[in-house]
Amino acid sequence: MTDSPVWLITGASRGIGAAMARQAHEHGCRVAIVARSDAADALAISLGEGAIAVRADVSNSASARSAVDQTIEAFGRLDVVVNNAGVHRGGRVTRLSEEHWQEVLDVNLTGALNVIRAATPHLGEGASIINIGAVVGFRGFPGDVAYASSKAGLSGMTKALSIELARKGITVNLVVPGLVLTEMTSGLTEAAMETMRQQIPIGRLGQEQEIASVAYWVAQSRYMTGATIPVDGGLLCSFGVVG
Repeated sequence: MTDSPVWLITGASRGIGAAMARQAHEHGCRVAIVARSDAADALAISLGEGAIAVRADVSNSASARSAVDQTIEAFGRLDVVVNNAGVHRGGRVTRLSEEHWQEVLDVNLTGALNVIRAATPHLGEGASIINIGAVVGFRGFPGDVAYASSKAGLSGMTKALSIELARKGITVNLVVPGLVLTEMTSGLTEAAMETMRQQIPIGRLGQEQEIASVAYWVAQSRYMTGATIPVDGGLLCSFGVVG
C-alpha cells in the first residue's frame, strides 16, 4: 500500500464523505479523513492500515494547511483532494443572520479554496480535485440563500481552476449529489422530503455509496475537467439543464 494513491477528503467523518473514504480505501488507496471533530477517529480505525484521521477546520487557512501537511507527513504524497466539508444554515433573506451567512460561505466556499491552495503545491500530473456541489446551487429554493450561494460559488471556482491547473495536469470537477438521506438532510420534515422525492424522476432518494462511486470514477478520468456531474436521479433535469 506504500505506493498507492493518497486521498484527502474533508467532511469525511460521516455521510457522503465517509462513503467516499470507504470507497477509495476499498480500491487500495490511502485516505486522510479530515473533520473538525474527533469523529473521524472511529472511521480511520475501522478502515485500518492506510487511513488516518486529521482534525481540522477548513474555514481556517492555517488549519487547512496543517491538514495537508499531516497527510504529506503520513503518506509522502497527495493525489486526490475532495472538498466535501459543508454546513447548512437555512433562513429566508430577511431572517438569515449575518453570522449564519458568513459561516456557510467560510466553510463551504472559502474552506474549499483554503484546502486547494494548501494542496496544489503537492499535486502533480494526474492529480484530481473534486468539489462537492448541490442541486440548490443551480436552482432556487426559498430559505436556502446561503447554502445555494456557496454551492453556486463552488461551481464557478471549479470552472476557473480547471483552466488554471490544466497546465499542471490536474483535473478539477464538480460532483453534484441530489437528495441523499444524511445527517444534514435528516432535519427536513417528512412533508418536505416527500415533496422533494416527488420531483425526482427516478422516484427515490440517493444513497451515499452511489455518490461515492461516481466521485471515485471522476478521480480516475484524465480527459475530463471543469465538468459538472449530477448524481441526482434526474432532479436537475426536471428543473432545466445545467449550463
